Amino acid sequence: MLSVLLAMPAAAAEPAPVPAFDAELARRTGADERGMRPYVLVILKTGPQRMPDGEARQAMFAGHFANMERLSNEGKLVLAGPFVQDPDGWRGLFVFALDDVEQARALTETDPVIVNGEMVAEYHRWYGSAANMLLSDLHKRLVPPPAP
Repeated sequence: MLSVLLAMPAAAAEPAPVPAFDAELARRTGADERGMRPYVLVILKTGPQRMPDGEARQAMFAGHFANMERLSNEGKLVLAGPFVQDPDGWRGLFVFALDDVEQARALTETDPVIVNGEMVAEYHRWYGSAANMLLSDLHKRLVPPPAP
């Protein structure tokens, strides 16, 4: 039986179809000829001034989330999120759809966690997939509406 199986030709796997190039999508996302684009990656780290627990701290973080929402809605912030208990003090990251670190710095400095010294920011130019520009709209489709 084994010799029969060895003699049988293996089934040819169908290659996955390659999606057609979408010039309009490439234009809309700012893609270059490689489907990539420049960004600025911002690492948020623990700052020198921890705000004490209480209403002021809650308001600061509410402002932090509102600021991210505003920048996302403006199409400037394409990705953001926290790190999970990093021992080196890494708290979160922002990815801005910019190629200028100074523009990213100006936007980051509007955030209440930076203004209050709860966090400090480190800036890096980054080159990544232009598909990152689609994350905000996709994310909105994953978050259920608030309960009435």
